[in-house]
Amino acid sequence: MRHRIAVVGSGPGGLTFARVLHRHGHPVTVFERDASPDARPPGGTLDLHEGLGQLAMDKAGLLTKFLALSRPEGQAMRILDTDGTALRDWRPRPDERANPEIDRRQLRDLLLGPLDVQWGRAVTRVTPGTGDGVLVHFADGKQETFDLVVGADGAWSRVRPAVSQETPRYTGVTAMETSLDDVDTRHPDLARMVGEGSMAVYGVNRNLVAQRNSGGHVKVYAQFRAPLDWHAHLDLSDAEAVRSGLLTLYEGWAPAVLELLRQGAAFAHRPLYVLPVSHTWPHVPGVTLLGDAAHLMPPLGAGANLAMLEGAELAEAIAADAGAAGLTKAVATGPADLDAAVRAFEERMWARAEKWAKITTAGLERLVSPDPAEALAVFEEVQPS
Repeated sequence: MRHRIAVVGSGPGGLTFARVLHRHGHPVTVFERDASPDARPPGGTLDLHEGLGQLAMDKAGLLTKFLALSRPEGQAMRILDTDGTALRDWRPRPDERANPEIDRRQLRDLLLGPLDVQWGRAVTRVTPGTGDGVLVHFADGKQETFDLVVGADGAWSRVRPAVSQETPRYTGVTAMETSLDDVDTRHPDLARMVGEGSMAVYGVNRNLVAQRNSGGHVKVYAQFRAPLDWHAHLDLSDAEAVRSGLLTLYEGWAPAVLELLRQGAAFAHRPLYVLPVSHTWPHVPGVTLLGDAAHLMPPLGAGANLAMLEGAELAEAIAADAGAAGLTKAVATGPADLDAAVRAFEERMWARAEKWAKITTAGLERLVSPDPAEALAVFEEVQPS
């Protein structure tokens, strides 16, 4: 029989899982709440690590295409003091491919390819152990049944409650995101300051990071320690009010640095949440999680990479299980064999995710710290030799 497999969420992890399964001839359905691929902005750029995201792309048969689209120059990193003085200006070698950048939209389009994505299908919950499999409930009142449902639906996963009662907690650090378009033409001074990759400025309990995307687009993130309700008396939909509040928060910083906030258009509020560092759950047949749904951690370059590798590994485990039974690629073994493959995958995922959760949690503490020297020390530790 064919396994009925669904993945909830069309982020990098969910799409990698589906693409690798597709490559091995296994049918899989992707459910996504967004009405279309362009229903909302796809987010900023991602750096795919050689042993994580790039390995996942290789498993999906897409590494060559990724390398052709990626921006190795985007690995460049500049660190400025709050007075605008350059403290570090690291540029990658021409052959450096450890962490090349790619826009999320480009990565999504690469992974989508021939996949069956059902857009506008918002999942509200899943019910395991229904006898015929796992029941998926949709916002429109409909239901469908699958042998395996993979929750790749992010921080506020609707699949997670089927296996775990944990919910994300606020880290004490929030971020405001803005962006600038056509920066090389419209803001050449800012373009030179940011450079070809990323630029960061660290102060007391706050930082400002600018990150190049393709096409002259720059994302800007103001991160700072604050109560979750810090904006209680501020209308976050009022860009000018938010801008004024941020300029007050960063008062005294170099005017050239603050120009990143002055020239930004709309602002998006992004408080940072995490799951427990050692988040695991009692195995539930027919349901599992990957990516942020399983191990939400500070956004320091690991999350998407882990999600993609997990998706690829889970897909390969399912495909290998079918192959070991001497069946065709499009045919799977029984539920017990599928369950064993998923259980083994979870054990591997938990161990690796715990290691990275510890690293990124400690990193956030140092990057948004009372002592800005801590942030510079982090850069020195991770900078390629």
